[in-house]
Amino acid sequence: MLRSVAPIPPDRRLRRFAQLLAGLLLYGVTASMLVLAGYGLDPWNVLHQGLSRTFGLGIGTWTIIVSVAVLAVWWPLPQRPGVGTLLNALLVGAVIDIVLSVFSPPHAVPVRLALLILSVLGTGVATGLYIGAGLGPGPRDGLTIGMAGRGHSIRVVRTAIEATALAVGWLLGGAVGFGTVLFAVTIGPITHVTIPSLAIGRVVASRDDDGLRQRDPTSVDDRPRRKPASADDDSLERDQCRLGHER
Repeated sequence: MLRSVAPIPPDRRLRRFAQLLAGLLLYGVTASMLVLAGYGLDPWNVLHQGLSRTFGLGIGTWTIIVSVAVLAVWWPLPQRPGVGTLLNALLVGAVIDIVLSVFSPPHAVPVRLALLILSVLGTGVATGLYIGAGLGPGPRDGLTIGMAGRGHSIRVVRTAIEATALAVGWLLGGAVGFGTVLFAVTIGPITHVTIPSLAIGRVVASRDDDGLRQRDPTSVDDRPRRKPASADDDSLERDQCRLGHER
């Protein structure tokens, strides 16, 4: 069983939950738009689609299954899920399955291109909304943060995890195309803007060997913090809540 859920910040809770739900619903819709566009998916959804094509069940259902599996991997890591983490694991996949059951892929190239562009932009906004709510990172982001907290570079950890998801998904039949490349090169700069812009609470930026490490409010405690007891603690605090720039 996962260790206890991180506490909910005491301030602006209604706004936090409203922003979290808006972000997760939008994330599910924009992920579906990327599927409908048919030009290739982001690495994790390549995996989900590959699993769907190989073993059956919907892409959204596999999104939920993989989210739960990733959360299980958190157990030995210095990372606790927030309520937003748990809602992320359940809602995004549910929305994907609902949208894909209602809409069929369009044939017109202009419509498909519009879906692709709007999907990438919308995903950037959705990421800023749910991370900015400060109720916990998504399961996959939390895995990256937790592994980086053991002394690894976030850039290296994220690249390794997403490259593995992409490779396995492609081998299983997931769609890889120029939409995959577009997503990879644009989502980081977009979330670098949306995360601090939509943050509820303070955002702190600092620099280290990975470049800009922006701490966005995925931390669930907005109260003033005492100086960390060690360099490792300080590094972990900076790594938590700073995925926008390197996404």
